[in-house]
Amino acid sequence: MNKKRSQFSGKIGFILAAAGSAVGLGNIWRFPYLAAEYGGGIFLLAYVLFALTFGFSLMMAEVTLGRKTGKSIVGAYQALDKRFTFMGWLTMLVPILTFPYYSVTGGWVMHYAMLFLTGQGNKTSQAGFFESFTANPFWPIFWLCIFVVLSCIIIMLGVNKGIELTSKIFLPILIILTIAITIYIVTLPGALDGVLYYLTPDFTKFSFGTLIAALGQMFYSMSLAMGIMFTYGSYFSKKENIESSVRKIEICDTLIAFLSGLMVLPAVFAFSGGDPNALNSGPSLLFVTLPKVFMSMPLGQVIGAIFFILIFLAALTSSISFVETIVSVFQDQFGWRRIPICIGACIGGILIGICASLGFGIWETVKLLGMNISDFLDFFTNSILMPIAALFTCIFLGFIIGTNVAVSEVRLSSRFRFEKLFIIITKWIAPVCLAVILVTSILSAAGLFTI
Repeated sequence: MNKKRSQFSGKIGFILAAAGSAVGLGNIWRFPYLAAEYGGGIFLLAYVLFALTFGFSLMMAEVTLGRKTGKSIVGAYQALDKRFTFMGWLTMLVPILTFPYYSVTGGWVMHYAMLFLTGQGNKTSQAGFFESFTANPFWPIFWLCIFVVLSCIIIMLGVNKGIELTSKIFLPILIILTIAITIYIVTLPGALDGVLYYLTPDFTKFSFGTLIAALGQMFYSMSLAMGIMFTYGSYFSKKENIESSVRKIEICDTLIAFLSGLMVLPAVFAFSGGDPNALNSGPSLLFVTLPKVFMSMPLGQVIGAIFFILIFLAALTSSISFVETIVSVFQDQFGWRRIPICIGACIGGILIGICASLGFGIWETVKLLGMNISDFLDFFTNSILMPIAALFTCIFLGFIIGTNVAVSEVRLSSRFRFEKLFIIITKWIAPVCLAVILVTSILSAAGLFTI
């Protein structure tokens, strides 16, 4: 006899857990540096439009199919059409490979938070500190292990006492801290220029690369095409309104991304006066540029500590969703117990994470397609696996099982207000855009195309 499947306690629990998954490093780290790189306001405009249309439709599809089948990603495909079970396993590679290298960055965040909390934030602003730290063969791995173990312990506690409780505590704190720091930073001298850069669309900076970057960021930021929303949807009561819940998740995620840009870009402007080198520092914006910004402002030690604490909370709420997706699949497919699976995920995450971490130091000469181990894992999951998974979800739902499967599930608890938009995007618009993302990513990696 099958054990009754765990469920979130209600609509609020589901929304906070799913929003906690979506609100991660993608919002607070990746979104600001992409916004800086791709023109500020024009990138923000493109992202918001994609989130409200594509993001809504794809999240609806994943959550709905998860709830309908009551299964995680592999079981959902298996239940809907056994011929396509392989797509569930292919999608499963995303959290399996993302969790380790994501945890490497989570460990970096923990280290920086600890330095600022202990009054040593000035170290992080020194030239070469970040490169020296990441190249160290011990400390990054030490913090990686702590981050992975903490993530797995939360998942061991289960859906309600682990995921839901953590999200109910951490997500409100994260939102409050983000708003508080944003208000402080936008009042700094020189920050207004950064606010204008971020909020004013400059159509002269619009490019095809802006669209690709905004669309790609939407998947990363909203935890789409990773199996996560299938899993969380499978824990969602059939009495609750899916459409309303997905809208709230989407709004929360987009709000945090928006505030993150409003927090980071004006801070950089206030520090650098809009220096292009500071704005276009890419991924190093968080670990190289911002510590210098914090240490140059009043109360910088305190602001830096609060900032890295909120980054840590965001990273943790996302990392537990990766582990839960893995746990849910192995529970569904093999009937294994939660704690042994968590232990296995912990060991695997640490081992792969160590490889990714050493790629910044003693293994830096190990290259895959010209990338270090961590960058390759990021490229393979975000630019190859996720577009394939999302593309196939659209084709599978639109042309193989039919969109009515999802529509009827939504209608169990409410009318589907945006049904036509959902069908048009899922069947016709999203597949084309996803195919473009996939092709351009591959050509870009091969050096045949520049985004």
